[in-house]
Amino acid sequence: MQIHVVKSGDTLWNLSRIYKVSTQAIIEANGLTDPNYLVRGQALVIPVTGQYHIVKSGETLYKIAQQYGISIQTLVQMNNIKNPNNIPLGFRLILPTKSKPSIYTGSYIDPKMTGTRSAKLVEKVGKDLTYLNLFSYQVQRDGDLTSLDDGSILNAARQNKVAPLLVLTNLENGQFKTDLATILFTNEQLQDRVLDQALEIMQLKGYRGLDVDFEYLGAENRELYVRFLEKAARRIKPLGYSLSVAVAPKISGEQSGVLYEGHDYQGIGKIVDFMFIMTYEWGWSGGKPMAVAPLNQVRRVISYAVSVVPREKIMMGIPLYGYDWTLPYTPGKWAKSISPQRALELAQTYNVSIQYDTGVQAPWFRYHDEKGNEHEVWFEDARSIAEKFNLVKEFKLRGFYYWVLGHEFPQNWLLIEDNFVVKKIV
Repeated sequence: MQIHVVKSGDTLWNLSRIYKVSTQAIIEANGLTDPNYLVRGQALVIPVTGQYHIVKSGETLYKIAQQYGISIQTLVQMNNIKNPNNIPLGFRLILPTKSKPSIYTGSYIDPKMTGTRSAKLVEKVGKDLTYLNLFSYQVQRDGDLTSLDDGSILNAARQNKVAPLLVLTNLENGQFKTDLATILFTNEQLQDRVLDQALEIMQLKGYRGLDVDFEYLGAENRELYVRFLEKAARRIKPLGYSLSVAVAPKISGEQSGVLYEGHDYQGIGKIVDFMFIMTYEWGWSGGKPMAVAPLNQVRRVISYAVSVVPREKIMMGIPLYGYDWTLPYTPGKWAKSISPQRALELAQTYNVSIQYDTGVQAPWFRYHDEKGNEHEVWFEDARSIAEKFNLVKEFKLRGFYYWVLGHEFPQNWLLIEDNFVVKKIV
């Protein structure tokens, strides 16, 4: 794939001529609903074979060679360049193809959110997933687990060779409960009851592993949580199941706050097979407008994580969504969660250009609705996803995962195939 940022005057027809692909291929790759109207600042993925660079104003062959870590001589030979000092603007340089690393991928799916679409969503993207985290079986105060309508999703996962993980949570009435976790962690009989039921469901339905997503645990549950995971490992690993855990995005072992204090990266990392690190929600529905997963913040989290956890156990989180805030922001005013495709539709509807913040590596824009209210939108696009993929490669992580299936983002899945070979374990 080649990423092209739309400029004033760009049309699908001239892009098809520049990149030598059909307009229909560009339309399908990006899920364009109105091919006659491109948004200025919109990132398009161009489905070309091989890797290319389109020469821009001010660029030299030396700068381009440095950018891609190759020699000038290689560029000259591959492109039959007669005069290296005179490369015309818009020239399409062929670049050497690099081998793709093999990684693990995953995504959470919430059947309550996706409903009857769930199985079709898995069928659509299953080839690009190693794991599918079914969210969630909730622990109740008597040790029983809530039910989950997961039959059709599990069938779709099996057909697409995706390993389903049973997600266990301390959710109650839609909220993560600290005291519910404490009750469980301080009662051995309750723990046995929870693990007995989880194992029974896993064996009956064909799950391949247990993924524990206990959040807002507080400092009082830090050591107790590690002990619970040790017990879980003793129970499920001998039976061939994997044990994973979802953890808050920490930047130090002493980070304060009820969300962070209960997750001991180092202690947990010694027990589990892998960790899903929730590197998103800096920009969140109840907070101020900002990028959901700013790359500078994600880097800080991953830098800390690899210092205390083996990098081959780390799965970096990536959001499949953005937010639309109504301005001015005031506490208690909730932003609307939207898909990247919906963000593009809004920019198109209100005829505004998309901006790109290179500091956080994320696209954003503002618009005024029919009532005169100003909005600010932050979301993900091909550029921001490519930067996150580069971070995975740089740190040589186990892989990455998404929260959450159900948001339209066709570019993302094409970029996976362009950058990685996805490992399958079934």
